[in-house]
Amino acid sequence: MGLFSRNKPKIKVQTTKKDGYSGWVKCTHCHEMVHAKELQENWHCCPKCNYHYRLSGLQRLELLADPGSFEEMFTDFQPADPLQFVDTEAYVDRIAKAQKSSGRDEGVMVGTCKIHGKKVALGILDFTFMAGSMGSVVGERLTQLIEHACREFLPVIIVSASGGARMQESILSLMQMAKTSAALAKLHEKKLPYLSVLTNPTSGGVTASFASLGDVIIAEPDALICFAGPRVVEQVIKQKLPPGAQKSEFLLEKGMIDCIVNRHQLKDKLSLFLDFLTNNERLFEEPSMDGLPGLSKKLEQLMEWVEETRQPV
Repeated sequence: MGLFSRNKPKIKVQTTKKDGYSGWVKCTHCHEMVHAKELQENWHCCPKCNYHYRLSGLQRLELLADPGSFEEMFTDFQPADPLQFVDTEAYVDRIAKAQKSSGRDEGVMVGTCKIHGKKVALGILDFTFMAGSMGSVVGERLTQLIEHACREFLPVIIVSASGGARMQESILSLMQMAKTSAALAKLHEKKLPYLSVLTNPTSGGVTASFASLGDVIIAEPDALICFAGPRVVEQVIKQKLPPGAQKSEFLLEKGMIDCIVNRHQLKDKLSLFLDFLTNNERLFEEPSMDGLPGLSKKLEQLMEWVEETRQPV
């Protein structure tokens, strides 16, 4: 060994973390730490404050439909670029990018399914595809679904989560508001129920058309429901909006929506409304366990539950 040599200790220096993600996330609402697995098992609701995070279209389908009962329809309607629209990016490139990131071909999926054994026509807007914006395909698929429900005498449920009409299709997008509303008018003439479910966020042309036309309008807690967002409204009117304006609880108080339902109870409550609004002759004739007619019992349960949801939190 040389005069100045020495044995260096064999210490492993780890320059990068082995695992940069521990599974813990901070709730954006209450700022508490929640494990991602617990959040996933709780239908993406914070177990500490019950804040409802967004669901993708497929997650929403899993929440509502009986397993294996969904049959997707009208997938032959595919997006196009009739105006050859280009802003900072070509519209066709935006569509391709959205299809790749979301795994869906458009911003809505429609079809028939069963909810606790009851067959319904179901439409779900998917916010992961261009913010669930309504273009020609979204409007056409929903219209076709409603017309199918008219032919087959099915109730309709549409779950909305949208940033509004899709600007890249200009007037073609805006015309979907009139088209879907006209289809729902035909559904109403057939005396078939339409349940509208509003989730965070529902805005723009979707709020101004089919989302607000339900026989029963249901919203998830703390959902933003509006035509124009709060910042835009404040800039126009030069005033601050009241606290909580344009949120579900505020709109329930003002009468724009009928009830607020926690995500864990949504499927059961939809089934309850379907029971009440369909097959009334059968329900009236069937006696319940306590001797009351089935329809009377359903009405009693419905009224009790509506009163509960209207109590101050």
